[in-house]
Amino acid sequence: MILTVTPNAALDVTYQVDSLTPYATHRVSAVAERAGGKGVNVARVLHSLGEPVLATGLAGGPTGVRLRELLAADTVAEAFLPVAGDARRTVVVADRADATGFWEPGPIVTAAEWSAFTAHFASLLQGVRVVVLSGSLPPGVPATAYAELLALAHAAGAATILDADGDPLRQGLRVQPALVKPNAAELHALTGVRVDGPDAARRAVETLRELGAGDVVASLGGGGLVAVCADGVWRARLPEPLDGNPTGAGDACVAALARGLLAGQPWPERLRDAVALSAAAVLHPVAGTVDVDSFHRLRTQVIVESC
Repeated sequence: MILTVTPNAALDVTYQVDSLTPYATHRVSAVAERAGGKGVNVARVLHSLGEPVLATGLAGGPTGVRLRELLAADTVAEAFLPVAGDARRTVVVADRADATGFWEPGPIVTAAEWSAFTAHFASLLQGVRVVVLSGSLPPGVPATAYAELLALAHAAGAATILDADGDPLRQGLRVQPALVKPNAAELHALTGVRVDGPDAARRAVETLRELGAGDVVASLGGGGLVAVCADGVWRARLPEPLDGNPTGAGDACVAALARGLLAGQPWPERLRDAVALSAAAVLHPVAGTVDVDSFHRLRTQVIVESC
C-alpha cells in the first residue's frame, strides 16, 4: 500500500483557452474541476495504474467536502481529516503550449488540528510500505511538519518520498527520507547552485544528499530527470520536449517513483517510467490525470543514460 499526504489539498480548476495573453479577455473553451494538491495528484495517477493507494491530508469547509466528493467519484480511496478552515482552490489557465497557475494559500490550521492530524496519520500506517509527502504547508502548520511525519513513517517501517521546497524540505532532510524529488528551482533555492543543465543538477543533488537526502531524482522540466542514488547516477529524457500542460508532470513523476519503490524496480526502469508518465501528464489538459496508453507509447521513446 502507498499512502500519499497532502497537507494543503486544493480544489483544482483548469480553464482551457486557445492562447493566453496578459491583460486580455479570454473565452474559455473548457472547464475542468478536480480534487487537487500534489499528493492527491500522485494518488490519482497511482490509482489509474491499478496501484493500491490511500490519500490523506487536511480538507476543511465546503471546498474540502467537494474535494472529497470528487475523489469518491474518481474511486480514489481517501482518509482526509476535516479542519475548520475552508480548503483552498487553485486555478490553471492552459493553452496549447503551456499553463499559468494561481495558488491560494490555504486555510489557517490550528496547533490542535495539526496535532490531531499527526495522530490520524500514525493510525493509517499499518500495512503501508511507501509514504509520499507532497506539496506546500497551509498557514499555521509548522515548518517541521514533514520531519514529524517522516519520523512516524520510519518508525512504522515505511519507505518515504519527500516532494517539498523551502524550509519544510530543509527540515525534512534531517530525518533522511529515502527519496527526494526536487525541481531545478527548488534545488537552486536550497543549495545555491544555478541548475542550468544536467551537470549543474548533479552538483546540486550531491549537496542535497549531504543535507540528509537518500536517493535524489531532480526534475529538469523538458530536460528530463537526473538521478543520484546508491546504485548509480543516471539521466533520463525524451528525445524532444513536449508542449502541453506541465502542471501535474512532477506529481506523475513522483507516482512512478513511488510505484517503482514499492515494486523494487531497477533504477533505469523506474526512471523510464517516471519520464514517460510525466510526459503523459503534460499531454493531458488537466493536472493529476494521465492517459495510460500515452504512457506506454512514450515509455519506448525514453533515453536512459548512466553518467
